[in-house]
Amino acid sequence: MKQGAFYLVKFYLVTVLLFLVAKVFFMLYHHSTHDFSFTDVMQVIQHGLSLDLSFSLYLFIIPFLATAISLWTNIPRWIFNTYYLLLAILLSLAFVADTSLYEFWMFKLDASCLQYLETPTEAMASVSTGYIIIRLLCLILSSCIIYWIYYRLTTQYQSVNFRQRIAGTISAILLIPLIIIGIRGGLGESTTNIGQVYYSQNQFLNHSAVNPVFSFFASFEKTASNHVTYHFMDDATCEKIIQELYNTQSIDSDTLLTTQTPNIIVILLESCGGEFTEIGGRTDITPNLNRFAKEGIYFTNCYGNTWRTDRGTVCTWSGYPSFPTMSVMKIPSKSHTLPNIARTLQTERGYNTHYLYGGDINFTNMRSYLVSGGFGDLTWKDDYTQEMQNTAKWGVRDDITFETLYQLTTTMHQPYLIGYSTLSSHSPWDVPIHHFDDEVLNAFYYLDQCVGQFIEKLRKSKEWENTLVIMLPDHGVFYQDLDESNPLLNHIPMIWMGGVVKEPRRIEQICNQTDLPATLLGQLGINHDEYTFSRDVLSASYTHPLGIHTYDDGFTMIDSAGFVNYDFISNQVITQQGTGIQKLIQQAKAILQAATKDLNER
Repeated sequence: MKQGAFYLVKFYLVTVLLFLVAKVFFMLYHHSTHDFSFTDVMQVIQHGLSLDLSFSLYLFIIPFLATAISLWTNIPRWIFNTYYLLLAILLSLAFVADTSLYEFWMFKLDASCLQYLETPTEAMASVSTGYIIIRLLCLILSSCIIYWIYYRLTTQYQSVNFRQRIAGTISAILLIPLIIIGIRGGLGESTTNIGQVYYSQNQFLNHSAVNPVFSFFASFEKTASNHVTYHFMDDATCEKIIQELYNTQSIDSDTLLTTQTPNIIVILLESCGGEFTEIGGRTDITPNLNRFAKEGIYFTNCYGNTWRTDRGTVCTWSGYPSFPTMSVMKIPSKSHTLPNIARTLQTERGYNTHYLYGGDINFTNMRSYLVSGGFGDLTWKDDYTQEMQNTAKWGVRDDITFETLYQLTTTMHQPYLIGYSTLSSHSPWDVPIHHFDDEVLNAFYYLDQCVGQFIEKLRKSKEWENTLVIMLPDHGVFYQDLDESNPLLNHIPMIWMGGVVKEPRRIEQICNQTDLPATLLGQLGINHDEYTFSRDVLSASYTHPLGIHTYDDGFTMIDSAGFVNYDFISNQVITQQGTGIQKLIQQAKAILQAATKDLNER
């Protein structure tokens, strides 16, 4: 079989065309949650074309080499067909996975999805069986269509003479530098990268322009090492900024509690961002949380540090920053070195410690982090009956685990610390009540009912008088058109309740969930110097109130004067509000630089 230049041109153009069509399907699929016009579609295609042209050359290499070899010897058709099949599966996987995962993660397909293949049951717990079946059918159908298209390109050519072979070989050799230049993206200093297709203040349009297969393979570079290093400025400048922002001392702290040795319960409310509470102007979704905010100590301007449970858990218990492209929980050699509220209370005050979670506690290396962090006992999905384990896609339903939580409060030796992560307020939003037609709102209403019933039951018990209950989300959640460009996404409620609370209070200072360890330990009169990225919000030393949040390849930063959403891929501001934006950007970069330096040295 002798393949000609015309075949190579067709192969390359068809590959580029497939990427363009995939962009259109991607945008149409998400049209219900992202508004765009026909002009936007054209601009997405236009701006994303350079990346499509470049990456198509990677896929072009094997047909190119096979065609060059076929000038001198016959290449069996099955070799081309095998490549077409593998290519069809690869492209289909990328297109289907990218389109499906975006509604959950709000960033383009990258290698981080592979981490969740270690625990496929938990990875697929967010979706229904029907959802998975439909995606598998789409995968099979698209693979067949793409394979057929490529298969039709291969045609039989007549043998060529010696002169034509020499001419073809020379042409192929001369074409190699052009292919390399095309893959590289030109002769300039900058090589092909995702950021080159970013053109809009609307991140959905930027993401639509990105080639998903290129994004996936390019991400291996940033995940090849677990230890990502950010370096934006000289060390002296960075250190000066960090010293201004972070002070580990508690000076003249406002005393909110009646005792320094209360029983403590910390409840991480899965995904319960401020848009579902009075923060977002809603009083009907979480009426109990809204009521508790008035009855207890309410941190009105707390912001989540991250967008995933494994990262938010570390932020809460270790007071350690989150990173855009890596999860510290998944790096045991590093997570074991972090401070933890549980270990501190266990060591300093002899607290008994227990962690409760209705899901798989091995997911994302959670068990290792909790045990090394000082939690002496764990209760998780496998400790329940098989019937209970199947009450929700993620594991044991919240009303059941809240009952376990109450039992722990009455049976554990005092003083105790109980950590508890809820799970039902997570896609696929499968809860046993139907209060709202909207399944998302319904799930958070259910969570609120569980919280309310637990608090009221605990309030009637003798344990209430010496108990502090701290409630805060592990992170916010994308809902409708809410994304990183809106501060509300990461504005989370943090509420302290219990008999040890002196009186209702509103703490108005901007803060992060990472500030919980220093603030709590400061109230207990315990030194918290090892929590170098956690601040006592109630201390006179808290002089620079701000909140930082990181997500895949970007961050948001907020203080009393302004808010900024910054993207690392394009190195540009996506959204800004107020004043002092450049200062916020420099402070955020200093925090990331200092945090990665600290992590790499552990």
